[in-house]
Amino acid sequence: MSSTSPGDQPFLTPPVASAYTRGPYGLKIAKRPIPGVKHIVVVASGKGGVGKSTVATNLALGLSEQGFKAGLLDADIYGPSAPTMLGVHQIMQVDQNDKLIPAENNGLIFASFGLLMGGKEAAIWRGPMLSKAVLQLCYEVCWGELDFLIVDLPPGTGDVQLTLLERLPISGAIIVSTPQDVALIDAEKALSMFRRLATPVLGMVANMLGHQCSNCGHNEAIFGEQGAANFAIRRDLPLLMSIPLKGAIRQAADSGQPLWLHDQESAQLFNHLAQKISAFFHQSSDKNA
Repeated sequence: MSSTSPGDQPFLTPPVASAYTRGPYGLKIAKRPIPGVKHIVVVASGKGGVGKSTVATNLALGLSEQGFKAGLLDADIYGPSAPTMLGVHQIMQVDQNDKLIPAENNGLIFASFGLLMGGKEAAIWRGPMLSKAVLQLCYEVCWGELDFLIVDLPPGTGDVQLTLLERLPISGAIIVSTPQDVALIDAEKALSMFRRLATPVLGMVANMLGHQCSNCGHNEAIFGEQGAANFAIRRDLPLLMSIPLKGAIRQAADSGQPLWLHDQESAQLFNHLAQKISAFFHQSSDKNA
């Protein structure tokens, strides 16, 4: 067990993502990359309501702010959040090649099932339809040339997650959780899924670590203080970022405006996360050169 604090941990070397998945009878089936996309990073949680979509959206915006060509794929078919968080609700159009044209906000392109049907319409679907829809967002969208495609996974370990992890060459995964045990129990399941499917795990993000009063600045650890840090140490994961529970973060998400318009301090947290992720892949490329 490492004696360093999780926030100071360097990136651990994750397992190399396999170029194959196992099909029926153990046959190797080649994974299919998304043309033009260099790195696919999935953001996951074992349960809903822990801020996974907030992290995914602001990580993608942070990468775009740094000059990377970044995209966001909202893969939550039942509860798409990207249209609200990015303030775009127009239905995606189709080009002359029958490819979907992604939406755009502040230099970030994104696709969401919420932009394929009305915002109040429910997707009352079973597994095969879910898999078909999420693969359409992967391969039938004009993503162009991207340095990073951030994928906001739905909560849990079900059909959508398995479809994407089996079909796509995932560069790395980030696990998001709040600090209390009831959330970390489900984060453990997400971690188990990634490790069983040989998906590299880059680290975890602890969200809602403490409530920061907007009047006096006092911090109160409503959901506990050390749970996420201890989890990261026990599971040999870097703790990539700790996010306080702040009204400005919620306000930015609900208004569909970039976080830096509401809270520069919180925006800097996500920019720092984006720097860590981009630096990791830069270092990995140097080692392989």
